[in-house]
Formats: sequence, structure tokens, C-alpha cells
Amino acid sequence: MDVEVVGRALSTLPEDDDHPYRTGPWRPQTVERKVDDCPVIGELPTDLDGVYLRNTENPVHPSMSVYHPFDGDGMVHVVGFRDGKAFYNNRFVRTDGFLAEQAAGHALWAGLAEDPAKSPTQTGWGARGRMKDASSTDIVVHNGVALSSFYQCGDLYRLDPRTADTLGKAGWNGRFPSDVGVSAHPKVDEHTGELLFFNYATTAPFMHYGVVDTQDELVHYVDIPLPGPRLPHDMAFTEHYAILNDLPLFWEPAALAAGKYAARFHPEMPSRFAVIPRRGQTSDIMWFEADPTYVLHWVNAYEDGDEIVLDGFFQDNPEPPIGGGTLYQRMFRFLDNDLMGPRLHRWRLNLRTGQATEQRMTDTVSEFGMINGTHGGRRHRYTYAATALPGWFLFNGLVKHDLDTGAEERFDLEEGVFASETAMAPRLGSTSEDDGYLVTIVSDMNRDLSECLVFDAKNLADGPIARVQLPERVSSGTHSTWAPGSAIPGWGTADHAASAIGV
Repeated sequence: MDVEVVGRALSTLPEDDDHPYRTGPWRPQTVERKVDDCPVIGELPTDLDGVYLRNTENPVHPSMSVYHPFDGDGMVHVVGFRDGKAFYNNRFVRTDGFLAEQAAGHALWAGLAEDPAKSPTQTGWGARGRMKDASSTDIVVHNGVALSSFYQCGDLYRLDPRTADTLGKAGWNGRFPSDVGVSAHPKVDEHTGELLFFNYATTAPFMHYGVVDTQDELVHYVDIPLPGPRLPHDMAFTEHYAILNDLPLFWEPAALAAGKYAARFHPEMPSRFAVIPRRGQTSDIMWFEADPTYVLHWVNAYEDGDEIVLDGFFQDNPEPPIGGGTLYQRMFRFLDNDLMGPRLHRWRLNLRTGQATEQRMTDTVSEFGMINGTHGGRRHRYTYAATALPGWFLFNGLVKHDLDTGAEERFDLEEGVFASETAMAPRLGSTSEDDGYLVTIVSDMNRDLSECLVFDAKNLADGPIARVQLPERVSSGTHSTWAPGSAIPGWGTADHAASAIGV
């Protein structure tokens, strides 16, 4: 493998580090690499054309006291496919916080599990108002540019979708909401080219919803009234509507007033959904109530007559008890899907009657569901989700849910091998919803390597049809996306240039 090293980060992590979310499958990278022609086991199909991008929490400095796995700096991994070949690039997202800590040589911000007073001179972002914006949660591609984002709200960092080089911040012609930022999970409608987003804060107004057009102009931005600070993580949209949520797991008001961020589940309160026309005003919102739960991720939504069909992962136990296990398992129990029990669930929101009905779609515990992006906001049949290793935030398999028939098809990874969020890549000239490929990066602890696996989406259980060899074992991470080559300016002609960190 011909590997070019294009940058290195200064890391001060201890050589004898024993934190389970900075070692093993979560061992971070410090080197940025470029591979123009990756070795492949099997044969890559020539009608797989585009890029798979995956974001990663990738710490380079010890935390001030308690490291939470969502504190790590953003690093984006790109595996590109064209003409039956694959290339690879990985780059740190050069956030303001990352650059400041590289210059200082140590952490400057308190993390999610730390006392905010530990970073009294630093300002953070949005909902918490004191955390570093690591831009390490999500990634989408809009108007030919990748946008990385942070789940506690922050800037959207613009990246080259081929090289992952940082291009600056989204500005939206001076109208970016710098006072609050943007949450992770903005949505791109592949039919209109619009970007739909939300943000949230600890002071009123507690949530906004906005739309950015194909010219990178913020064309719509309205208040979504909430009774207090909330913890929304995701949103959904249909052809004509956006769906926001007010769920009964949020920061305790008394603790928040004292500067403490303790999330609690309130089962006596309903789940609430705000349905707003995509360019509607606050006064146009219709509110729906349903059974109490927390939904970390929505799959999709679409219109069916008078109803909006909304699919997501209903948590049976949004606030797991501390219980047994190791100290880290107890501390990070909110990352344990086996305890929280997320299962695919369907809500039907009737716009005529104002009533919500709901049903469980499967008994299988899974999360991080992806669909064929061309069905975003339109009717979908298939969801491709991850199964998890009990006790840990690690994906040990893939499951294809058929929501029309209830059938499920699975692929379980070998013990010690862990997947990433799996994107669906429609093949060139695809003719049906599952006519394409599933793409994921795995971290193989048994062989100390990473591969990008490619599956036939119609035949997941048959296993990967190709394995792209990567130059280093990649740390586990959060979200991914797929962008077809047709969505990337200059695709197939540009040199995959790189820029070093320079430290």
C-alpha cells in the first residue's frame, strides 16, 4: 500500500492509557494519511461511485479529570469509490478548539462529564454554553461540500468531501446563527437540495428551526416554542413538513440553575412532536402527544394521505439504572443500547384530527438507522441499522429491516470486529430502493487493522463482496454519510490534495 503521511497532531495522551474509550477499538489516530489506490480483497463494482465519509471522536489530549467518549476532537475518514477502485483520506476537523489546544499543548475545555468550573475562562457553545465545539458528531454533504457538526450545537465546519481538508465555517452570507449554532443531524433533501436544521439552548427561545437553500442562503429561521431547556438530538422531514421534538428526557431545571447538567427521564410527561410546514411560521405548528420515551435517532418521515408517518428508535429505558458492571460501564450507561432498548417504532401523526397513533415495528434492539438517501422525506421500506455489543458503545453487526413485511436480514461480525454507522449507496442507474451497496468501516481488534466493507444491499447476509484495506486501524466513531460522485464538483478530475496540520 502506497501511503502518504500529510500531517500529524501533537498528542499528550499517556503511553500507558487505560481508558476503555481511548484504547482498544477507540484508540485514536494522530496521523493524517492519503492513499490514492487502496488494496482490495474481492472486486469493487464499477457502479459504486461516490464517497463514504465517517466522523470520529478522536482525542489528542487527556481530559481535565473525567474523559467522556464524546469529548474527542473531530476526525473525518473518507473512502472514495470510482471505476472499481478506492482511495482513502483522513483529516482532523480544524475547529477553533482543536487549533487552540494544539497551540497550548493541553486541554482547555471541560468535557461532558466534568465540572464546567474547570474551564472558567473558556466559552463554549449553544446548549451547554461551556463545552468545546469538537464538530465530531455528524457529517452531511450539502451543495458539494461536507459539513461536520456537534451534538451540543456549534459551527458547521466545511470540508472537501474528497480530501476532508477543512475549508472554514459555514457563514450563510453572514446569517449563520452564531449566538446558538447548529445541532448535529441537519438534513439534506436530495430532491430539493435544501438543508434543514435545528438548534437548542438553555435560555429562551429554547429551539429554532431553519432552512438553507442551494445557494447557501439562510432563507427561513423560526422559533419552536418549548416549556424549558430540552435535549433534542435529531429531526425529521417530509416533502412538505419538518418534524421537531420535545421529549421527556432533559436537564433537571434545579440542577441546571446551579450549573449542573444532569439529564433525567420524566415518564409522567408525554413525548411531543412539532409539525411545521417547511417554510412555515411558529403559529403554523401542530403539536402531537405520544407515549413517553427518548428517541436518539429518527430514520425518516413521509406523508400518507392525512397522516405523517414517522419512524425512529423508541427507547424502552431512556434512563438506565446505575446497576452493576465496571466503573466505566456504570458511568457511561447512557451509551449502552442493551440497557436502553431502542427498537424501531412508527408514529402516525394525523394532520386532520391532531391525534397520534404508534406501534412497535420489531423486537430487535438496533440503532443508528440509515436509508437510501433518495427516499429522504419520501416513503421508504428498508432501514439499515446497527446492533451493539452489550455494555459498550460498539457496533457488532448490521441488520436490514423490511418495514413492509417485518422481515429482517442480519450480518453478525466476528467477535472483536466492530462496525461504523452503515451508509446505503445506490448503484449508478439503480431501479429500486435496495438496489445498491452498504458501506461501513470496521475496526478489527483480532488482526489490528481496519477495512471498508462493501455489501450488496439486497443480500446483506451473504457478507461483504469487497474489503478495502485501510492504512491504520480506525477508531470507532459516530455518524457517516454517503455522497454520490454526481453531488461532488470536479468528481473524478481533481487531485486528492492534502494539507498538513503543521505542528
